[in-house]
Amino acid sequence: MSRGKDNWIASLSEAQPVPYWLEDPGKPHAEPALTGSETCDLLVVGGGYSGLWTALNAKERDPRRDVVLLEGREVGWAASGRNGGFCAASLTHGLPNGLTRWPDEIHQLQKLGERNLDEIEAAVARHGIDCEFERTGEIDVATETYQAWELRDWHRELQEQGLADGIEFLDADAVREQVASPTFEAGLWDRRGVAMLHPAKLAWGLKQACVALGVRVYEHTPALSLKQYGAGMAVRTPYGSIRARKVALATNIFPSLLRRVRSYTVPVYDYALMTEPLSAGQLESIGWKNRQGLGDSANQFHYFRLSADNRILWGGYDAIHHYGGRVRAEYDDRPETYAKLAGHFFTCFPQLEGVRFTHAWGGAIDTCSRFSAFFGAAHRGNVAYAAGYTGLGVGATRFGADVMLDLLDGEDTERTRLEMVRKKPLPFPPEPFAWTGIALTKWSLARADAHGGRRNLWLRAMDRLGLGFDS
Repeated sequence: MSRGKDNWIASLSEAQPVPYWLEDPGKPHAEPALTGSETCDLLVVGGGYSGLWTALNAKERDPRRDVVLLEGREVGWAASGRNGGFCAASLTHGLPNGLTRWPDEIHQLQKLGERNLDEIEAAVARHGIDCEFERTGEIDVATETYQAWELRDWHRELQEQGLADGIEFLDADAVREQVASPTFEAGLWDRRGVAMLHPAKLAWGLKQACVALGVRVYEHTPALSLKQYGAGMAVRTPYGSIRARKVALATNIFPSLLRRVRSYTVPVYDYALMTEPLSAGQLESIGWKNRQGLGDSANQFHYFRLSADNRILWGGYDAIHHYGGRVRAEYDDRPETYAKLAGHFFTCFPQLEGVRFTHAWGGAIDTCSRFSAFFGAAHRGNVAYAAGYTGLGVGATRFGADVMLDLLDGEDTERTRLEMVRKKPLPFPPEPFAWTGIALTKWSLARADAHGGRRNLWLRAMDRLGLGFDS
């Protein structure tokens, strides 16, 4: 083992296998569990961003609406509290995916996404949510020459499509002036379309805002079953039950109470590291004065950003799908991935050799075959659902919440008329075909990264079918 690799491994020796964000001393106490029977106008199942925005927006639309939110554990404990904190305007998992799938709607989708991010920023201010919100934008960086050419070509296409407003192409010198890495060959800086934030503090702040508006929040209260009850719906919990006129399902990666929805998503495990706070000298060595979020352009990509206390979060690359779509706590910790990520970190920032990681963690997110959220209604319009955000749900879940409320209210809106909302992705096949297809796709993506981005026959076939697998 080389000295460099020894040092990379040593950097993990004190890393705690827990999400950095969830260890914040400001974490609120959980609300009591539901006991007994209750009724309400709207029941929201799920205490992540999707459910929290649904409950909050429902009360802001109609303060008289009686809203209850159920969370199986604690608000924000899962993907909403442990993600990278990239709050993007994109509703389509990035412009390339949106332009490929909905070319006729892409300008409208971009405007709706920009409006949604503006409304998130306004809501954070309106409710006094201290979530370290910084609208610094994001740079997609090229780490290979072919990726730099692709970014330049893509920027040119965006200009031709009228979609390049606020997006700047950076050559190698310009991108390294922003963030100093010897691996960076070029970049695309989206100056306004992404904000950085503390993900757990956003979830906790949304919970506080919901409670302040009169939402009844019950934690440690999993929803066990959903069935029709007269003109409405009934949900059973371990110690009680709720009858509701309408139900919004915001459970994402966890099995939907609607069995028909389950085949549209599969769980993917994503992993991240967090460094100790950087010293003034270490910060100066990498620049990063504008504090943008960054992501590289490979198929197996990394995402990285600065926290408010100048740590670097470094995540991504490995996207692990377990056979049968199993979601288990033991999968949250994966030392072999942490070692790989540490090596990649010091390759990107060799000037930071000696920095140590304080936290290393992982967890499941949901993905669907089109990479971006899908929506629907059931039980004569009394139930609505949204899922499939594929790692870009920090911002898009607020839009999804409004879609669910539109569907439940029976409203014909600009949102509900979108093809993206009206049509669903292709479902994943049953096992063993799902695992085999995903494994072949992952192998093919890694091979493309190693061979100048050239996509093999399998990937080209998946492209034609509109199928994919991503983290």
